[in-house]
Amino acid sequence: MVSSEADQYSGIIRLLLHFGWHWVGLFAVDDDTGEHFLQLLESLFAQNGICSAFTQGIPKKSFWHSEHEMNIFALNIYQHFTNSKARTFILYGETMTIIWLSAVVVLVVPEGMELASLGKVWIVTAQIDFAVASLQKGLDFRLFQGAISFTIHSVELPGFQQFLQIVKPYWTEGDSFLKDFWEQVFDCSFSDHQESARVYETCTGEEMLESLPGQLFEMSMTGHSYGIYNAVYAVAHALHAMYSSSFGHREIVGGKEIQHLQPWQLHPFLQGISFNNSVGETVSFNEKREMGAGFDVVNLVTFPNKSFFKMKVGMVDPTALKGQEFVIEDDTILWHRDFNQVLPVSLCSDSCQPGYQKKKKEQEKFCCYDCARCPAGKMSNQKDMDDCIKCPEDQYPSSDQDQCLHKAITFLSYGELLGISLASLAVLFTIITALVLGTFIKHKHTPIVRANNRDITYILLVSLLLCFLSSLLFLGQPRKVTCFLRQSAFSTIFSLAVSCVLAKTITVVVAFMATRPGSSTRKWVGKRLTNSIILSCSLIQAGICVVWLATSPPFPDFDTWSLTEEIILECNEGSFLMFYIVLGYMGLLSLISLTVAFLARKLPDTFNEAKFITFSMLVFCSVWLSFVPTYLSTKGKYMVAVEVFSILASSAGLLACIFFPKCYIIVLRPELNRRKQLNRKNN
Repeated sequence: MVSSEADQYSGIIRLLLHFGWHWVGLFAVDDDTGEHFLQLLESLFAQNGICSAFTQGIPKKSFWHSEHEMNIFALNIYQHFTNSKARTFILYGETMTIIWLSAVVVLVVPEGMELASLGKVWIVTAQIDFAVASLQKGLDFRLFQGAISFTIHSVELPGFQQFLQIVKPYWTEGDSFLKDFWEQVFDCSFSDHQESARVYETCTGEEMLESLPGQLFEMSMTGHSYGIYNAVYAVAHALHAMYSSSFGHREIVGGKEIQHLQPWQLHPFLQGISFNNSVGETVSFNEKREMGAGFDVVNLVTFPNKSFFKMKVGMVDPTALKGQEFVIEDDTILWHRDFNQVLPVSLCSDSCQPGYQKKKKEQEKFCCYDCARCPAGKMSNQKDMDDCIKCPEDQYPSSDQDQCLHKAITFLSYGELLGISLASLAVLFTIITALVLGTFIKHKHTPIVRANNRDITYILLVSLLLCFLSSLLFLGQPRKVTCFLRQSAFSTIFSLAVSCVLAKTITVVVAFMATRPGSSTRKWVGKRLTNSIILSCSLIQAGICVVWLATSPPFPDFDTWSLTEEIILECNEGSFLMFYIVLGYMGLLSLISLTVAFLARKLPDTFNEAKFITFSMLVFCSVWLSFVPTYLSTKGKYMVAVEVFSILASSAGLLACIFFPKCYIIVLRPELNRRKQLNRKNN
């Protein structure tokens, strides 16, 4: 008629987890049942992240062999009260177990210290009955104030209170139990001996059970009584089912009474019964021949006069719907007075707050740990997390590492200061280049413009103008078109510009060599050589770009890992190998131009461009040599800014070093822009 102990163990675990008690002391009777209880509970503890702070056996005996033996046991018990961090104790045993424990603790409590000051939360199993234990005169239960006890499920039956109010000791003749019980609880005697009458008052038999304090007699229906009540009705229903069967019918028809009925013959009928008792609860047995009614969870409320009251605060019901098997009303529980109605904490270590993770202590149980800050890039948003976790790709940990925040999407836009500055420089240099080109076109017949191939000069200026404009493709939100065009357009235009510089330099060298008597290089002087250099060098770069765009073209992409707090909206280059091949080819052209210009820098001629080209290519190569490490060491929109600045700086270097000196002569020193100056020797 009583639920399986497994349901009680499940209720204990749910209770501990509900209140967050993970560091628990265990007291159990020192016998086979207590050992089985400890083994089973330790297994359940390990599965649910709970640890036992200690296990203490309580001897199952009625006397001690020596006072020394009892004192040692008492000191061990008291040590658990004073030294353990556990604020929650589980007590398993029989009624004598709690009597022994209460008596032993009293022996070692220091003089002047109240028993009630040993504030703990006691979880008591259903095998222990406080009411029976209270029959021991003078037993103080204030040690167990606020205890949570599992009891056999019961419901108050209609008419039961009225029945107890009229119970009399002489109702059952020949049964001395009620008479002895009456004498014990009312401190009276039915004996007529004069000696006994001096010690006890005479029992009249008219005493009322409801006048007894609760610790001596409970007027409410206990779990055991409720089980017996249901058992009687279950047997009655089983007998009725048997009598109603064909076998029982033949016996009745034959006029014979079933006097030789064996108890086991009721088993098939008991297994199949199902009825509602007087309070509407269904009584039936499961496949394990158990009632499975569960357990009530009661709170022990004690009073200064050593009386107590048991208040139901929850229930363990294995037959309930999923998630409702364990119910407890936190607000109705009265804790031990030491806790001041604040939920007791029973932990080996303080809780790790969000932003921290557990760090196990060496050679200690897993419930004992230190709290360590979450590693960089991780967070914990709950207490007592074993490990910190990474945020999703589009989020990052807060400064306290206790939550994930959404990353901001960034790119080098026209609306911010850096974007405005770079765009303004690009437009300014474009205007300056256009003015220089206009100046050269206006003075196209002057010697300084016609020197070193006028057509190449125009092509170079146009390519520089396009270089400045190409930098604008890198600004703003990356889109399919801009990502597709910007690198290929920039590299092709720059290769064209460097090819023009190389062609101008080679033109200077070839022209000088052609002035020597009998030189065979005169046939190379002309547009054929310069056009071949410009077309071949530019087409090679264009071919590389076509292969790049055909195989793995750049595309808009989100970079979620480079920066902690930002998502970078960027152009994925598609193939970084092709990107560096393009840069490498452009660098090769620049080095060739620098080398040729450096060798030709001292050729005699007033308008010799080689010296200016040398300076311009030094600036150009310096910019792009510093670009690679700077580009690789920056993140996000600043990578784009570095590339845009390199485009503007290198283009401006070519413009300034090659064309500003000529513009100075054309605009400010026109007297130097004459043919006789071209033929003048350096001396």
